Amino acid sequence: MDTATHIVMGIGLTALATQDPAMSGSFAATATTLIAGSLIPDSDTVLKLKDNATYIANHRGITHSIPFTILWPLLISLVIFTFFNNVDITHVWMWAQLAVFLHVFVDIFNSYGTQALRPITNKWIQLSVINTFDPIIFVLLCIGILLWVLGVHPFLAFFPIIGILIIYYILRFRMQAFIKRKAVKLIQAEQHPVKVFVAPTMKFMEWRVGIQTEKYDYVGRSYGGNIVFSDKVERQPFPSDDLMQYVQNDKNIRTFLNFSSVYRWQKTDLDDGTTEIRLIDLRYLKNGHYSFVAIAHLDEENNIDHSYIGWVFSEEKLQRKLYAQ
Repeated sequence: MDTATHIVMGIGLTALATQDPAMSGSFAATATTLIAGSLIPDSDTVLKLKDNATYIANHRGITHSIPFTILWPLLISLVIFTFFNNVDITHVWMWAQLAVFLHVFVDIFNSYGTQALRPITNKWIQLSVINTFDPIIFVLLCIGILLWVLGVHPFLAFFPIIGILIIYYILRFRMQAFIKRKAVKLIQAEQHPVKVFVAPTMKFMEWRVGIQTEKYDYVGRSYGGNIVFSDKVERQPFPSDDLMQYVQNDKNIRTFLNFSSVYRWQKTDLDDGTTEIRLIDLRYLKNGHYSFVAIAHLDEENNIDHSYIGWVFSEEKLQRKLYAQ
């Protein structure tokens, strides 16, 4: 989820924690515990300051892993115990653990996902039923906070909302499954699907849809259950091992291959003798442009001149960022 949603989740948990007698000694300590716990797994956002490859490879990676899901609450408890008086360290730890767990748990439901089961597996868990920012979830949590501020008991303010959210998540899974079945039927007469994805947008009734077959990539959107494929592209053969050996260890290409769950590739020979390898994530098509790509340019001796990974919303900006590396 986005930062704003994690913050309102932390405030909602703060409201519930105020009903714990062991947390009543200091509201400041309670609020700090729950809001910090709701945000701290995303402390890896600081990696943006280094470069895109480092950020994409690590964001929601180790900081959302099993060891860190246990470590963060211990760190928060130590800080709270150090700076606040009249706190029950055991209850601080339990509430911090709940906040951290919920942060990691809700993040698995969007398309970015997390490596929540690391070190058992480094696989990205990307259930793709909730957009990174979901207006319905955000508004519901804000309503609960407003009711609490107006004096409604936290249990009465938030327990009905929790029930609504559970139903909402179930509904999103059912919607995704329905659209996936319908999308497969649309092309089954032509080809057998190899890989299918259905991912949410900010709009409740609009989903991103893509199907890969052995010959074609179909990418489009579902509007109210009606599916429109706006892009159908014949798949190129995967670049030969002789060529890929020169780019597969490039940090930008390697990061893309580890992160992206559904993509296609393009090999293009440019006029100046440069060979371009471009990997395109099919989940991010908007206004005719795929915004998340990894790209590498090799000279005539197969040395990498430039490479880049990231979200770019026009070809012109992509080329500027590529040559700025």
